[in-house]
Amino acid sequence: MLIEKVKKKGLTNFDIKVLGIVLMFIDHVHEMFATAGVPTWVDMLGRPVATIFMFLSVEGFTHTHNQKRYLFRLLIGFWVMGIGNLMVSHLFGGTDVILANNIFCDLFLGVLTMYGIQTVSDGLKQHQFLKALAGVLIIALPLIFGALLMGIMQGSLSAYSSYLMLGIPTPLIAENSVFLYLGPVMYLLRRHRGWQMIGIACAALISTGFNFTGLFTTNIQWLMVLAVLPLSVYNGQLGKSMKGFFYGFYPIHIWGLYILAWLLGVGR
Repeated sequence: MLIEKVKKKGLTNFDIKVLGIVLMFIDHVHEMFATAGVPTWVDMLGRPVATIFMFLSVEGFTHTHNQKRYLFRLLIGFWVMGIGNLMVSHLFGGTDVILANNIFCDLFLGVLTMYGIQTVSDGLKQHQFLKALAGVLIIALPLIFGALLMGIMQGSLSAYSSYLMLGIPTPLIAENSVFLYLGPVMYLLRRHRGWQMIGIACAALISTGFNFTGLFTTNIQWLMVLAVLPLSVYNGQLGKSMKGFFYGFYPIHIWGLYILAWLLGVGR
């Protein structure tokens, strides 16, 4: 006899994803059309988006049946987004907007770090020193590649650095820089929702640079803290599954808005 799963109160994984893409779309409208007069407060609505998707990446990594496949999907997304950005910029360039959006970089690096943390933990539990060491290397690799890339950019091979940036995700080219590691922090705190929310609040405070001027004009990254509102009522249930839609929506809506701005002559 099949027992129907009772729906809990609160927001499902699907609900939070929908909220995230709505806020993301609004944020990117501001990015592409700011020079046309879209006000700054619109940009404020987008500040919680990256944090929301980092939280969802923790859920995805924790519950997926194939962690390596999950990582590979994010890596493919990074490559597709990077190549697509180049093509769209080449065909529809000449605007004030630099098309460099690629949240897949942040999510891949965050999930890779989670995988490394898990490998270290498993190695220590199993008393396998080499496995734990492999986990440390997994965590360190993006930082090592980032340092190498920085050296290449400053050296005689700098002309090739853009190609390397297309192929190798590093914190150096991540949208959120070191703040991408908020994802792994939430992974470490995954069994304690309250501490996850405190982690987000601490990251928001750090993002101000402890400079509390212009908090509603130029220094607005701290508004990422608003992510705690939907995430604190997450009920742990998957909800509807539209995996392909969410992976496809990100690049398509960014390229579409960029091309629309170009057609309308915005920023030219």
